[in-house]
Amino acid sequence: MSDKSDFRWGPATGVGSMPGGDAREAAKTVTGSFEGPEAGMPFLAELPARGPGADMIGRTAGLLVDLYARVEPSGWRIGDRPGRDTKRARSWLGEDLDAFEEFTQGYEGPLKVQAVGPWTLAAALELRNGEAALSDPGACRDLAGSLAEGLRAHLADVRRRVPGAQLVLQLDEPSLIAVLRGQVKTASEYRTHRAVDRQAVESTLRDVMAAAGGGPVVVHSCAPDVPFALLRRAGADAISFDFALLTERDDEVIGEAVEGGTQLFAGVVPGVDGPLSDPAGSVMGVRTLWRRLGLNPGSLADTVTVTPSCGLAGASPAYARAALAHCARAARSLADNPE
Repeated sequence: MSDKSDFRWGPATGVGSMPGGDAREAAKTVTGSFEGPEAGMPFLAELPARGPGADMIGRTAGLLVDLYARVEPSGWRIGDRPGRDTKRARSWLGEDLDAFEEFTQGYEGPLKVQAVGPWTLAAALELRNGEAALSDPGACRDLAGSLAEGLRAHLADVRRRVPGAQLVLQLDEPSLIAVLRGQVKTASEYRTHRAVDRQAVESTLRDVMAAAGGGPVVVHSCAPDVPFALLRRAGADAISFDFALLTERDDEVIGEAVEGGTQLFAGVVPGVDGPLSDPAGSVMGVRTLWRRLGLNPGSLADTVTVTPSCGLAGASPAYARAALAHCARAARSLADNPE
């Protein structure tokens, strides 16, 4: 981790996606749930229910510089020029930014924006021949460079709109393990693309993280077997994961991450509608992990940011509001009763 030891992470936040298609309602919810840095970290919500261009791949494709993508029956495909799908993605992002700016007037503190990381993007975007960009190392390099340039411009726009914000860049990499293990299927679905060299994966992630301009970066994956050590070497300051998917074989790398100063975004609140336990119960597993690792309980509140297990796009609006509020209360429980 880079030297950001004085950065104050919010005690709770969301992963990124929210239900519905009303940008103002989403912005009102994510800012109202975390009023002030002591309550949590607001985030620029994504609303995939609006359709192609608002989904995570299309939204990030709209950020690319000198690369464009359009929707085909098989998914998003790289094209020669910006078409209606690119324009729609950029229009919706502009709508989201306008709403977010309205509800963050005067805000000072950490604020998170999300985009798909280079390897999940390479696994999802198709080349002209219908195969994933992942199949072509040159295409992967071009895609990562375009993404980094687009992210720099995007972050500059958010800084201009919310000048008091300390921006946190989140890269979503749910396909990273499949990329590393050679599990991404070809267009025929009869074969898989070969595994990408871990050093190449790490180097590309590092290059894209540099778009944050020295600001803090979190990598999110709600898949099993998150590669904590690789992400830390690449420069991730925080790692976001579904806490329920951890096993005891992750103990050593998590202990090393904590001791190395990495922030943990622990997804402990369900991302879909269901009963919510009491706040203390939601973080009981985190306390148990800390005891098992022999870590100082006093470090819990400063090291763990409480989140839902994944995005909230599949939840009802009422549950999404309740889940974010529950994250904030669970974080307070960790701070008040670390043991």
